[in-house]
Amino acid sequence: MADKSIARMRVTEPKAFDLDKCDPGETFGWRKAAAAVELLDVKAELDTLQQRFAAENRRSLLLILQARDAAGKDGTVRAIFSGLNPAGVKVTSFKVPAGREASQDYLWRIHAACPGDGEIAVFNRSHYEDVLVVRVKDLAPETVWSKRFRHINEFERMLSDEGTTIIKCYLNVSKAEQAQRFQDRLDDPMKSWKFRAGDLADRELWPKFQSAYQDAIRETSTSYAPWHVVPADRNWVRNLAVAKILLDALKKLDPQFPPPDPAIKNVKVV
Repeated sequence: MADKSIARMRVTEPKAFDLDKCDPGETFGWRKAAAAVELLDVKAELDTLQQRFAAENRRSLLLILQARDAAGKDGTVRAIFSGLNPAGVKVTSFKVPAGREASQDYLWRIHAACPGDGEIAVFNRSHYEDVLVVRVKDLAPETVWSKRFRHINEFERMLSDEGTTIIKCYLNVSKAEQAQRFQDRLDDPMKSWKFRAGDLADRELWPKFQSAYQDAIRETSTSYAPWHVVPADRNWVRNLAVAKILLDALKKLDPQFPPPDPAIKNVKVV
């Protein structure tokens, strides 16, 4: 039976999508203690499927995580992928382009980080920064960034056609919860390094980022690379939700171990 929570998160009618109607505090009726147990079960299934996926070695999977600061992208990666074989998972955290990256088109470094056959890749931020931050902070004119929705759709279509399953998750945190997490960082010496002065400036741009995210999701949620809006005010909901979305995708792929080489039939090791 399909998980109804996944269907509720998936953006299937992008032109009618309204980000303001997505509740960052949604729990889907889950309970925290039970969710912790379920996450362990989901991770065990992911581990088995990842082994088969790597052994099959003919398709790839890309998980894209986008979010405002303090929504928990790093925490999501730790919660879901700790315990899985690190050889089969590649995590890329995209920073401001510099050096050769800055001299190339904006998708150049993205394509280079995409997964190969048998691999799962995770993007912590992604090419979507080039229609989000670039737009909100006026780093490029609208005549430039508005064309990128088409570029991105065509790029993701190519990846899909070539055997990459694309999962896109927007971790939806509320402004109030972000404020609390920022304060927690400031108050904790082990977390204060994560805070930067620019975080407060970005909070002032909250409405502009809200509009930019809504437009990005509307323009790029496709049948081959749909967006999922994941409630992120509760870490335990966020982690289980993304894990379920990932597990659902792998189950649909149904990877299989390849058959043994006929040349080794009846071989005895002595």
